[in-house]
Amino acid sequence: MWDLILNPFITTLTFLYQVLFNDIVLAIIVFTILIRLLTYPLTAQQQRSMKAQQELQPEIKKLQEKYKNDREKLNQETMRLYREKGINPLGGCLPLLIQLPILIGLYQAIIHALAATPLQLIDLSGRFLLPGLDHLVPLNNMWLGMDLTQAPGANPVYAYAFPVIVLVTSWLQSKIMTPTPPPSSNGEEDKPNQAQAMTQSMTTVMPLMFGFFSLSFSVGLSIYFIVSNIIGIVQYALQGKVDWRNLIPGRSAPPVQAGAKGAGSKSPRPKAKAGGKPAKSNRS
Repeated sequence: MWDLILNPFITTLTFLYQVLFNDIVLAIIVFTILIRLLTYPLTAQQQRSMKAQQELQPEIKKLQEKYKNDREKLNQETMRLYREKGINPLGGCLPLLIQLPILIGLYQAIIHALAATPLQLIDLSGRFLLPGLDHLVPLNNMWLGMDLTQAPGANPVYAYAFPVIVLVTSWLQSKIMTPTPPPSSNGEEDKPNQAQAMTQSMTTVMPLMFGFFSLSFSVGLSIYFIVSNIIGIVQYALQGKVDWRNLIPGRSAPPVQAGAKGAGSKSPRPKAKAGGKPAKSNRS
């Protein structure tokens, strides 16, 4: 089954390698850009769904308070709220599930194309769907003195910069793409609910996980991670939805005032009349 995705990806990557002057790094960059552009509609749908669900959190919290002792009623009212707002609770998961095989195929295509072992070289030659690509094997996997098939530890010391860049770009992407929690209507700071807490933990765990992968696997994979993260940041920024406040710890949207005039607020001064004298206020 994987061959249906893997073989076209390997063929495309090798063709780009041939066109781009036998430069495997340029081939990986262009190939990653093409895949991200093709999957952009799914990514955009996922982002819209996440934002819509985030904006719905205050109403869901009210339902949780109202039906905290009736779990069945809470589920019914929550689903009714989703239907009224036209939101699919799984809208953020379905695009990700569709993208997952594509992203795994992209990762496997890079690993196979780099072909670190003789067995992988033999396997690579049998996966081309276009004639005339066999003579390119083995692909040149050396770049700036680094072997792209090896982990940073087996390369010069400056190869350790790649896991660091992966970590930073992954964190930056996850932070700016995480919707800002909506402000409390009463001006008080609410405690994060379970979904918000999970999202906050993921923005920390995922960059660390990708950084560890980059430290353990080939440098060529790190290049893919970095390019993919940068493209994701640029795509989101071009939509005008980047919330830079998420990069500052403790920053959130300013609270919305409950009313134009709250308790303890000063009464407005009487406006001046046309003659220039201020109108007298009625005092007892």
